[in-house]
Amino acid sequence: MPADTRPDPDASAPALAPAPAPAPALAFAPPPGIRYAGIGDEAAPGLAGQLDAVRQLGWNAVELRTVDGRALADLDDRAFGDLTEQLAATGTDVVCVDSRIADWSRPVTGPFALDTDELRTLARRCPALGTRHVRVMSYPDDGLAEPEWARRVKQRMTALARQAEDAGLVLLHENCAGWAGSRADRMLDLLAHVDSPALRLLFDTGNGVPYGYGATELLTAVLDHVGHVHIKDALPTGPGQAAYTLPGHGAAELRECLGLLLCTGWRGVWSIEPHTRLRPHDGTDARGEDSVDAFVAYGRELERLVAEEVLEAEAGAVPVPSAVPEPSAHVGGVHVGGAHV
Repeated sequence: MPADTRPDPDASAPALAPAPAPAPALAFAPPPGIRYAGIGDEAAPGLAGQLDAVRQLGWNAVELRTVDGRALADLDDRAFGDLTEQLAATGTDVVCVDSRIADWSRPVTGPFALDTDELRTLARRCPALGTRHVRVMSYPDDGLAEPEWARRVKQRMTALARQAEDAGLVLLHENCAGWAGSRADRMLDLLAHVDSPALRLLFDTGNGVPYGYGATELLTAVLDHVGHVHIKDALPTGPGQAAYTLPGHGAAELRECLGLLLCTGWRGVWSIEPHTRLRPHDGTDARGEDSVDAFVAYGRELERLVAEEVLEAEAGAVPVPSAVPEPSAHVGGVHVGGAHV
């Protein structure tokens, strides 16, 4: 007589893995054509915490800078493979990779191979991440006179842009450290000299506070070339110093900048970089168990600010082009809001 192969109704069924918790709903939807994201390591060192932070906000996009304290280009192949698997499993898109190319840690007198090698590695990895965008800066001077500093920056950035162009990448130059970091005329000069679709600008709303220029006026001068936006706010605390705040609580002209982007039809990613717990450039790392919560609170405040203040102000504004402030005759090189831009 054949064995009875029918299932035993009294046998315990194998345990099933719990389904992932659904992402929370957005508190406020972003404006049409705008996508919210965040620089993940501002929330947590590890990728799991970074992805949890954006998931709690109901967002599905992250900007990657470091994972477990290591830059994307420094991860070994196994760690990078694990990273791509976690991104795929959570359905999270990567909108930009923040490199060290030409940043505050790499003076223009240093080895250029550090930058070309990093870009070569990112050219292999960005397709797996689904992004073409790589954040760069334009080199500290290391004591060089301005003409020689400018010459070397232009030479290096031209070579990097050609390398990026060949790889199908776009370098996004941030208004931060470097020759073209805080002056609109230098940003435009650099773009004109390089003359490549592989070089555009990244506008950080909060960097004008420590660097001493008016954010709205600088943005007006370079708006046509902006491909990505970082959201940051701050209050000045001294020359070159700032205390970073929730969005809309500082002196970075955040409402005005976001309104300008919207009323001129700009579309793209607004990526939060709170700087309230992590500031790599000055060695500050105060992340703790509540850092993900702080990151989420920052994102929620941005959503509220945009929905309740920026969009309401835009709705009552004079239609474009009247709502767009004219660039000052001084922007791009000379005096803006008490500082050189």
